[in-house]
Amino acid sequence: MPTSPPGPPARRTPRTRVAARRTPRQERSRATVERILEAGEQILAEYGYEGASTSRMAAAAGLSPGSLYQYFPHKDAIVSAVLERYSDRLVAGVTARMTGQFEQPAPVMVRATLATLLDGLDVEPAFLRAAVVDGPRLDDGRALRVFEERIGELVLAYLTTRRDELRTDVPLAEAAWMLVRTVEHLTVRYLLDRPPIPRDRFLAELTQLTLSYIRTTP
Repeated sequence: MPTSPPGPPARRTPRTRVAARRTPRQERSRATVERILEAGEQILAEYGYEGASTSRMAAAAGLSPGSLYQYFPHKDAIVSAVLERYSDRLVAGVTARMTGQFEQPAPVMVRATLATLLDGLDVEPAFLRAAVVDGPRLDDGRALRVFEERIGELVLAYLTTRRDELRTDVPLAEAAWMLVRTVEHLTVRYLLDRPPIPRDRFLAELTQLTLSYIRTTP
């Protein structure tokens, strides 16, 4: 294998950066991993990515650093696992809201789904920044990418059931891609910037923006 040229150390590959040291098989080991992830989420919420450290995570989990390293080789592996678990919760919440509700009037369905997403993203600012700013640097942004893809699949399924009500000048897959990332960005900025816009008004405006984009102009 060729050696790296002189200069700063070569960046580790995403797989090396975030892979857990071992997969827990026994119940006790799984419980320990859960404690580590709970502690990692707590520390990220309190200190953010930069302030988080394996020593702080170990202390919050009630473990020695050596015990923590048996399961995760470094901080980025823990952070990546925490963010993936958080992403799973978000997707589960949105899925539960949308499942079986496609026949609801579009304004009702869209607003309820947006409210669920807003609630799920309304976490400690330090944790949210870690998820949307630092998370994409880990594992090539896998947690965020998987979240967007899974939500995009739900949105595309919904748009497909409403095809006769929607504009026809844009493919549904493209519309779903645009919607997911537009809503994601606006919601995150709303929660981080805390503009003087009441929550209900923000949801109403975001709902109107979404409906205006996907519906046929009268």
